[in-house]
Amino acid sequence: MTRRTTSRSGVVSIAGRLRRSTRKLRFAPPVACVYAPLDYAWAPHRLYLERYGVEPREVLFVGMNPGPFGMVQTGVPFGDVAMVRDWLGIEAPVARPAREHPKRPVRGFDIGRGEVSGARFWGWAQARFATPEWFFRRAFVWNYCPLAFVGATGRNITPDTLPRSERERLFAVCDEALAAVVAHLRCTLIVGIGRFAARRAAPVAADAQARCGAAPHPSPASPAANRGWPGIFEAALHDLGFRVGPPSRLPRPG
Repeated sequence: MTRRTTSRSGVVSIAGRLRRSTRKLRFAPPVACVYAPLDYAWAPHRLYLERYGVEPREVLFVGMNPGPFGMVQTGVPFGDVAMVRDWLGIEAPVARPAREHPKRPVRGFDIGRGEVSGARFWGWAQARFATPEWFFRRAFVWNYCPLAFVGATGRNITPDTLPRSERERLFAVCDEALAAVVAHLRCTLIVGIGRFAARRAAPVAADAQARCGAAPHPSPASPAANRGWPGIFEAALHDLGFRVGPPSRLPRPG
């Protein structure tokens, strides 16, 4: 078995364990629907892991959880359809959740709209690294929580606002998966994209003796993100010791 095959199967196995663990969790109102893209969008998610989850990686970018027009549709973190399909080169059939809110339909790659956060994040990676191979030679992207939560009105419910008992059960399995990914990829820096992800990553990073910090989230709900997000994001990375240069200044992959 080659080193590359070993790495790919390892990350897929971690995601598979996380998928099975989260299936056992139950959530009460105000959660009306739980979207689990590791189940119904496993095909593109697995392609993402197999193609790009190759160890080792210098930095792990950690997002919070799937967005309604991103990973919920494509199975890929920050999964804006156009960026996933046209830049990452991933497209595969997506099924439907067991329970779907009428205001939050899952149409997979046919959803017909983009996700601003995903377009900004992967657009930054494309601008600075040119190809996915350049980017993933140094980094990987993982969502801390693989579930999306929808209220009765269709509003998004973030993991940090769940009742304490539900949070603790959810965070326990998410912590375990994140720790396994960090150990497997031998990351030396963990960057939480947003404060929530950074807080959840901090104890995992400490256990792994890795550096950890936060970088601004690209969400359009953040006023700062709407004023030149790529620049402020890259400045935060620079402060954390992750230097990003144009592709011509980086060693050529393999």
